[in-house]
Formats: sequence, C-alpha cells, structure tokens
Amino acid sequence: MNATTIQLPNRRHFLLRMRFQLLGGLTFAILLPAFVRMSVDPRVIWSSNMQVTIFAAFIAHATGYSFYKRIGNFPGVAAAGYILPTFALTYGLVFVTIFFFRFDYSRFQAAASFIQSTLWYFGLSLVTRRLDAHRLAIIPGGDVHRLESIPGVNWHRIRTPDMVVEYATGVVADLRADLSDEWERYIADRALSGTPVYHVKQISESLTGRVEIEHLSENTLGSLNPNQAYLKIKQAIDWASALFVLVVFSPLLLFVAIAVKIDSPGPALFRQKRMGYRGHPYEVYKFRTMKLSDTAVDEKEAAITKAGDTRITRLGQFLRKSRIDELPQAFNILRGEMSWIGPRPEALVLSKWYEAELPFYRYRHIVRPGITGWAQVNQGHVAAVDDVLEKLHYDFYYIKNFSPWLDMLIVFRTMRTMLTGFGAR
Repeated sequence: MNATTIQLPNRRHFLLRMRFQLLGGLTFAILLPAFVRMSVDPRVIWSSNMQVTIFAAFIAHATGYSFYKRIGNFPGVAAAGYILPTFALTYGLVFVTIFFFRFDYSRFQAAASFIQSTLWYFGLSLVTRRLDAHRLAIIPGGDVHRLESIPGVNWHRIRTPDMVVEYATGVVADLRADLSDEWERYIADRALSGTPVYHVKQISESLTGRVEIEHLSENTLGSLNPNQAYLKIKQAIDWASALFVLVVFSPLLLFVAIAVKIDSPGPALFRQKRMGYRGHPYEVYKFRTMKLSDTAVDEKEAAITKAGDTRITRLGQFLRKSRIDELPQAFNILRGEMSWIGPRPEALVLSKWYEAELPFYRYRHIVRPGITGWAQVNQGHVAAVDDVLEKLHYDFYYIKNFSPWLDMLIVFRTMRTMLTGFGAR
C-alpha cells in the first residue's frame, strides 16, 4: 500500500534564515553608510573615529538582532512592534558607553546605522509576514482536539499512519495518550527524519503563553523552578534601579504626594498587607487613589477594585491609568520584598481566598511579586476566582520561562500599557 503524501509549502524560506537576515542587516546598516562616506572621502575609513563607530555599530546591531529574535520567540508577540525599542536600547547602551569613555566616533555613521538597522528589519517583517507561519501536523488520539482553535498556525490532521507530511515544521501528539503501535512507529520515524515531535501541552503553552494546570507532578515542579542565578542577578538590578528611581524622581514623588493630599482627605500613601515572596506577608506602599470610607465593609469586598469603582478619586483615575500610583513600591523593592517584574501581589484576605479555591496557588510565591508582570500585560486586573485561575496560568508560564528576554518583553509591553491604560481599574 503506497503512502499518502501531504505536501506543505516548501522548506524555510531563505528570507527567514538567520544567516541572510543578520549578514544582510550588517551590510545594509553598517557597510553601506561607510561606503557612502568613502565615496566622498576614501581616506575616512582609516580614521580612528570611523573604525570605532563601525566596531560599536557591529556590536549594537548583532546584540539588537539577538534580542529581537529572542523576544519574537514568545507567544502572541508581533515582533515587528519591538524592532524600534530593541535597537534603540542596544544602540543607546553601546554609544552611551563610548561617550562615557570619551572615545571619538562618527555621529553620522552611528545615526545612519541605527536608522538603517530598524528599516532593514521592518522591511523584512513586512515581506516575510506570510512566510513565517508554523506548519504543524497533528496525530489523532488523546487531547489534541483543542489545538486547531489556536490561531497563527497551519494545522494539518494526519488521518492514518501511512500519511507522510512533507515540509512540516513539527508533529504534535498527546504523548500521554494510549497510542497504537503504528502511531508510535510513525512518531519514531518522524523524529529519526529530523522533524521535531512535540507533546500537545508543550506546543499549547508555547503558542498561548499559559501553563495549563492539571496536577503538579515531580517533573512539572522541576520545570517550574526559576533560574536561581538569574534570580540573584535580577534582584541586584532591581535594587540598583529602585534606588535610582527614588533619587532621580523624588521631586515627582513629592509633587504627587502633595496632589493626593489636596485632591481628597487622607494620607498620601496607601498601605496594605499582601502575600509576598515564599509566602511571607509584607506591607506594600502605593499612592492613595481611593476616598477614605467611615462605613464598615466586608474586608474581602473592600480589597477588590471593580470596574468603575466609585471610591476612586479623580486624580486616582489618572494615577491608576498611568501606573504612577505604583512608584512608591520602589521602597518595597529596596527592602527585597518585591521586584519590578513578577506575579501581582494580592491582599492577604484575597490570597487566602484564592489559596482555598485554587490548587497550587501558593506556588506563584516562588518568585518575588512584581509591579508589572506577564499576567498583567496579557490579562489586566482581575479579581473573580475564574479569572484568577486564568491569571495563574500566565504566572506559571512566567515562572517556567523565567529569563531576561521575557522580562524585556514585559517591560516593552508595560510601556504600551502605560500609554493605553490597558487593565487599569
């Protein structure tokens, strides 16, 4: 019996290959401006400032490309939107370092390299937008029925083990299901041919940015342990940046504190006990955005901010939307209680409620809580138990993929959130 062949689009297009993108970018963004200068004055290439600029631009461009590709690997990321901030960050850091050490450099060459770097990758993203879709083949059996509802992927169901899917970027199967011997041989053949084989849960997490919580087996617990080396590095960065914010922005903090006092009666700062790192309670500091109430209310209800909450002051609406009300938490970061990025800390009463309703909720405290985080930029502020379970999926994804690249993506998305007010209440 002859095997049925499903022929998908051809192998990975050359425009998507790293070799073409990076070498083309270096040529267009660094060598081309240098040749333009040399066409005017051939001796310019021998000047020290030109050589320093080319070397620095090479480092900035290669680093920016690396960051851009790593950020693009995370689910739901329209990578083109992060080209400008990524290359602005790397070029800015490199040339600020050169300026600090007083090296002479060509401003024309540096500016041209930065502009043409962004133009090159914007152009590539437009041209390759339809070339980069995943092409995944699905093996029937087990929990694979939900995959085809995930957008952005060309899904192809394999009906029988004698069907061969050519040029697929991967094969997906529920490896926990009771598959027949024929299907197991098929999976082994695909792996031997060099085609990646993914477990359904693995590919679902990768494409949705959420870790589905069923039960925490020993292997799952191991995979959800955050990188301890990066945990220490991140804490040092958090401490230094929090100190910088408190010193540099102290006039702004003082101005906001006075404005809060004028806007409504009560203290400038809001204090609340919240559940923190490793399950230890701590007191969080924020600018007060709500009116003080003399009437007794249920503690759990008082801790929940609803959409259109009438307790929020006029100034408080602006502070919440812009996230300025969060700035005093830099004190919590200095004290080692928080991080800039991590799962959102909840009020003690809410945390105890969620722990009683949701299995494994306490596991999110394995990293320091953050002012912003993966759940916040994907989901916004929520309080209902069902929504918190959804948020827990995002928190577990963050813990599982704990890295500087994911933190960088969250920083960029937080900037967008501050401009749009997404998730604020």
